[in-house]
Amino acid sequence: MTSAAHDLNTVLRRAVSALIGAGIEDAATDARILASAAFELSREDMLRDPAATLDPEAVDAFEKTIVRRSAHEPVSRILGKREFRSLDFEIGPATLDPRPDSETVVEAVLEYAAAMQPDLRMLDIGTGSGCLLLSALYELPAARGIGTDIDPDAVACARRNAAALGLSARAIFMETHWAKGVDGTFDVVLSNPPYIPSGDIAGLASDVARYDPAAALDGGPDGLDAYRALSAVVGPILTPSGVVVLEIGAGQAGDVQAIFASAGFGLAGTRRDIAGHDRALVFFRIAPPNG
Repeated sequence: MTSAAHDLNTVLRRAVSALIGAGIEDAATDARILASAAFELSREDMLRDPAATLDPEAVDAFEKTIVRRSAHEPVSRILGKREFRSLDFEIGPATLDPRPDSETVVEAVLEYAAAMQPDLRMLDIGTGSGCLLLSALYELPAARGIGTDIDPDAVACARRNAAALGLSARAIFMETHWAKGVDGTFDVVLSNPPYIPSGDIAGLASDVARYDPAAALDGGPDGLDAYRALSAVVGPILTPSGVVVLEIGAGQAGDVQAIFASAGFGLAGTRRDIAGHDRALVFFRIAPPNG
């Protein structure tokens, strides 16, 4: 791409043309989102002055983002942030890119939390950016929570998100495997674990397969390894009246329910995503942790 002309109209036209040529859907929308960030202009600014003269260095930086988008890198990855439940979350190479389907987990948490004491405790296993735990805490002002992740960069990202949302006093993030070293019991245990069968990862959309961390996707040969591990972990740390809320992949509801039933859990409810798939399962304990 050339930076010969630096007025907004010309720069945007070149960008949209490049994205269309790369097979990007919604090329005009993506170009405007990236331009808004690069030039620090709101949508209204761009409509008000479409021929605005732009700083050449800012144009060069913008055109680099268009090259990245042309390679099908998600806009959220380029910007380093994603909106989730109307909140902005920093994301990075160590974290999943939060998607609307995962909002079903938060919705289920909030529904069951409504019947609990206000100062409930939550544990988010495999927290990534912290978007699930922090979204729930944002709407439950007396609740507290812990998020765990095996990746130190994910933990650092979640801590920054907590600080940005003013939730650092109520959210602790730990680098650990599952719930190892976590003290106490919890009213809500939640998780969006890896659930893609190993052999299916290469066939995922490129924005997922190339840019989401493999460890956050790979659920083992049948996609269920994480649920087996979680079913063995959550019993001792769940309060007697607590619930476990899990995101699952399409078609996994029966298998995950069977795994948790064998560990002494009953199914309390399900939540469907916008495509109509069971996406969040809610479990309660019906047997003692070792019974």
